[in-house]
Amino acid sequence: MRILIANDDGIDAPGIALLRRAAARLWSDIWVVAPERKWTAASHHLSFDRDLVLTRRENQVYALSGTPADCVVGAMTVLFRDGGRPDLLLSGVNHGRNTGEDAAYSGTLSIAREACFWGVPAIGLSRVKEGGYGEEDVAALAALLASLWARRGQWAREGAWLSVNLPKTLPAEIGLARIGRDKIAGAADIVDDDPERTVWRIRRGRPQSSQPGDENSLIDAGKIAIVRHCWSDGAPLDESLAQELNAELRQG
Repeated sequence: MRILIANDDGIDAPGIALLRRAAARLWSDIWVVAPERKWTAASHHLSFDRDLVLTRRENQVYALSGTPADCVVGAMTVLFRDGGRPDLLLSGVNHGRNTGEDAAYSGTLSIAREACFWGVPAIGLSRVKEGGYGEEDVAALAALLASLWARRGQWAREGAWLSVNLPKTLPAEIGLARIGRDKIAGAADIVDDDPERTVWRIRRGRPQSSQPGDENSLIDAGKIAIVRHCWSDGAPLDESLAQELNAELRQG
């Protein structure tokens, strides 16, 4: 079984080392493609405007000069261009939770989304910043991954991927969460301002809002919060809207 691991915190981040250690307890054919540097809130940015460099760090471990989503594209089109695509992609472990609107901003989750575009089951993993990296964490994460893979028939489907948020302490009880609201980038700091030119910076942090049953509520209760995302379900509209629009346009 072939595993591909990527992240958005960079190839030298402790979170990806934790994920590699956990995966190595379960599988032997593990490949790593991760960015050379940290890409916070990179979303699904693909680098069409420049050449990318894939540098071999060690056997089956590569650093990429591009974005998190580029890592998946590079793996599929360069490393696995002759076949042998991965059976599972693991993204993370992100340094910090990914909840609410992070589904749109997160490089960690964009990696999982890109993998599902290639037909590869994917899990994006994030953790509160207070989490550790010890052997107990490795063992608990390995057990979670093994259980999720064994039950992939219940979550893996075309166009879907999992977002898994880990609490501070592992092992922990698992909860299936609904997507809450927890927007980042809700304010700005003015650095310099005059009538012709304003210099400003997006303010870090967020209110970390929480409602019963959402991701934050489960994480704050010490639970593992799991959400399944799907890009292909859409938000279907009632056919009557098209009928009304067409009727109005025909009338001029």
